[in-house]
Amino acid sequence: MRVLGVDPGLTRCGVGVVDGTAGRPLRMVAVGVVRTPADAEVPQRLVGIERGIEEWLDEHRPEAVAVERVFSQHNVRTVMGTAQASAVALLCAARRGLPVALHTPSEVKAAVTGSGRADKAQVAAMVTRLLRLDAPPRPADAADALALAICHIWRAPALTRLQQARRLHSAKGPVR
Repeated sequence: MRVLGVDPGLTRCGVGVVDGTAGRPLRMVAVGVVRTPADAEVPQRLVGIERGIEEWLDEHRPEAVAVERVFSQHNVRTVMGTAQASAVALLCAARRGLPVALHTPSEVKAAVTGSGRADKAQVAAMVTRLLRLDAPPRPADAADALALAICHIWRAPALTRLQQARRLHSAKGPVR
């Protein structure tokens, strides 16, 4: 499975592509950051993020997209920008008919490091180890995007089984 991980942000939107399946070694395909100027207006920044994500989708042809789920922060301005960048990633994937998964930061940290409270350095260190890289991806947004892709690859089989069970249960109707 090839997954594009997206760590949304208006200034730096981390993107990373990982190939693999649960229980097998993973391989980093590409990693980077889509950048927009901090002094640009939000609509132009969103267009820049869209162009960047579309280029990544065109070049790497992922089978799924994993995006960090926006969570409440004290800085409303930051969370709004993150949510807007996240929406662009969701739109780009949906336009192509790609399955999209949203993973919380603590879910990603737990999947990659074993602790939902891991710090950025721990996540970067485990991403480096899991993908057998020579050095941690920089900036942290890039490492986080790879962590999102890894999390999705490892959790996708369980999520698929859960969705199938829900469909089966709803098709059977109410239990009597």
